[in-house]
Amino acid sequence: MKTLKIKISLLSDSAQVPEYSTAHSSGMDLTAAIKKAIKIKPGRINLVPTGLALEIPPGYEGQVRPRSGLAVKYGISVVNAPGTIDADYRGEVGVILINLGKKDFIIRPGDRIAQLVISPVVKAKLVKTKSLNSTARGQGGFGHTGVGKRK
Repeated sequence: MKTLKIKISLLSDSAQVPEYSTAHSSGMDLTAAIKKAIKIKPGRINLVPTGLALEIPPGYEGQVRPRSGLAVKYGISVVNAPGTIDADYRGEVGVILINLGKKDFIIRPGDRIAQLVISPVVKAKLVKTKSLNSTARGQGGFGHTGVGKRK
């Protein structure tokens, strides 16, 4: 497994350096860098600060992803999942959470709210053309293969 060094700045006293929970975790836990609890009402969105700024090397990006436990137990997710942290961004990392559950959700200082995954980036060079190669799928999309059990 490749290791990549990333510089990190803690922008507040409540910021915590992200950590992997297990030896084979692909995502590091991001925590809420807040001084007092935040309540997210059902259907509402809240930008939660992490108190972190990163220097991600060129050729990589940071992805902010939901934590599965928060999603399944409370309906809490990341609105723009995965959120992208570009290599040239130096501002504070924020997590845009939404409460899709039926009850208020409380975030306390230091709570683990999302995951940070570092991924390689491939730059595409788009080439204009008048036609594309045909495929068996063609233009079928948005559920055209159905949702039932495959036959």
